[in-house]
Amino acid sequence: MNKKRFEKMSSFQFTGLNLAITTPFDAQGKIDFPRFEQLIERYIAAGVHGFVLSSGTGMHVYLSKEESIELITFGAKVIGGRAKVIAQTSALLADDVVERTRRAADAGADGVMVLPPFFEGPTDDQGIIDFYTTFASAGLPVIGYNVPQAVGVEVTPSLLCELCKIPNFAGVKDSSGDLAAQASLIRTGLPAMNGADPLVPYAIFAGCAGLIWGGANMAPKTCVSLVNAALEKRWDEAREIWKQLEPVMSLIWQGDYVQSVYAGVEMTGYGAGNPRRPLARLSSEKVETLRAALGSLVEIEASSL
Repeated sequence: MNKKRFEKMSSFQFTGLNLAITTPFDAQGKIDFPRFEQLIERYIAAGVHGFVLSSGTGMHVYLSKEESIELITFGAKVIGGRAKVIAQTSALLADDVVERTRRAADAGADGVMVLPPFFEGPTDDQGIIDFYTTFASAGLPVIGYNVPQAVGVEVTPSLLCELCKIPNFAGVKDSSGDLAAQASLIRTGLPAMNGADPLVPYAIFAGCAGLIWGGANMAPKTCVSLVNAALEKRWDEAREIWKQLEPVMSLIWQGDYVQSVYAGVEMTGYGAGNPRRPLARLSSEKVETLRAALGSLVEIEASSL
């Protein structure tokens, strides 16, 4: 590992479990800020190391720009330095990303996460590099996002190496779901975060820089226990904890991800209401399948509230 890569890795701020927290909505479909504060407090009590505000699991794409900024500002104030704060500032227009990122900095976020250009944006490496360069000067560490199945852009090891030459580009979250592809990013020696729920223990073993985990909303206490055990190389303990988590984490990755997380959060007692339209509540049949996959996690998590 060369000196610059070592410095990039050693200065990475977002190790451990960064919760892609759900955004609670009230009966009228508006953001429920009192409930959001309650959720944050419960997750901090469970030991979560960091938060991603206005995350994909938190329905970023279905929040207006002002709603997203208000959510980030409120959440960062509640967290108050007790955990790291990553704000998603993704947008179709680069100028909007710049504005969102600057306002996230003003709100006290520690970093931002940004999707590559999507919906018929540039797909060549130089176009991606130019895109991230436009807002890297906003003053916050930037986490890129590798989710090629959703945006049509793949962050390859060679592209990651080029992106990390941009001042303030901190690393990439990999949500491809392909462990071999993620391992190739990790082998660059640059920060690669796991963003695929079914890969958590394997990604930690492979040396990922940190986790951004949406499914952990359903079982934060258990997920924190797994991550801490794995980071401390207590692999036998981590394996036993993962046996409890694997069925539900694999299930939600197969489809209806956000709806499943919202439904699971209700089952384990944390409660985030329903997802915002156009997403609907999980069907009753799928709810029962989800409940079976959660198994003993329902009682384990409820006992800690």
